[in-house]
Amino acid sequence: MKRKFYMFKQWLSAAVLFAASMLVNAETFTFTAIPDEDESRLEERFGKVAAYLSEQLGVDVKYIPVKSYPAAITAFRNDQVQLAWFGGLSGVRARLLVPGSEAIAQGYEDQFFKTYIIANTSADLNASEEFPKGIKGKSFTFGSKGSTSGRLMPEFYIREAFKASPDDVFSRVGFSGDHSRTIAEVQSGAYEVGAVNYSVWDTELAEGKVDPAKVKVLWTTPTYPDYQWTIRGDVDQRYGEGFKEKVTAALLNMTDADLLASFPRQSFVPAKNSDYAPIEETGAAIGLLGDD
Repeated sequence: MKRKFYMFKQWLSAAVLFAASMLVNAETFTFTAIPDEDESRLEERFGKVAAYLSEQLGVDVKYIPVKSYPAAITAFRNDQVQLAWFGGLSGVRARLLVPGSEAIAQGYEDQFFKTYIIANTSADLNASEEFPKGIKGKSFTFGSKGSTSGRLMPEFYIREAFKASPDDVFSRVGFSGDHSRTIAEVQSGAYEVGAVNYSVWDTELAEGKVDPAKVKVLWTTPTYPDYQWTIRGDVDQRYGEGFKEKVTAALLNMTDADLLASFPRQSFVPAKNSDYAPIEETGAAIGLLGDD
């Protein structure tokens, strides 16, 4: 009788463990992305990515939109999302807040990212291969305060050129919130000059959203590492052994032209935390690693 009871306890224990593992495996895997463009465009882009990842990973995958760069970092820190498409600076910030998190993939182009300094044609500035020091005294807009291409790197070059902060260089400094709005604000004349992600500019130019008679590129920064996928370090415990490798493989093996065009990237390549050391060093040097 005792043996039967013992066997029942063993069976019950195994059943509970199996049920628990099924609940873990059934848990939704969530991700977000920095809001660097119009929200409707982001919903379209990442809804497709969620469907692809769900098919590849065998778990329910959900995209959660956020309203700002800090909100994306907060969602990652608070475990509301386990994966995020960050810019260089936001990724560094997130990984500093969540020990064990890793950059696992970046766009091929993200190895050689760049920023355009753009100007309204009424500002009477000419394109140049050298940093355009004629922008001094103009009104200037960055993108988001936490953007690598829209704030960190252009501010680095502004400080390098003028040995002064942007507030001391320009007549007025603003933050548009995203690259699309930066283009719109400079094109409308709300600001004379701005800094924008080259990829968003090229896309909107191709789509006819940029009027070359009103706004133009003045200067292109040297290249730097930028966007990447960052994953929390505890995903294997939550979704099963080897899950991080499965996510990485799914991203690196994303070959569908429609999916890649939504970023837009030609492919994804491996990434690691150390790739972003230049971003971390620059952010620390100009005081951009703390909370806004």
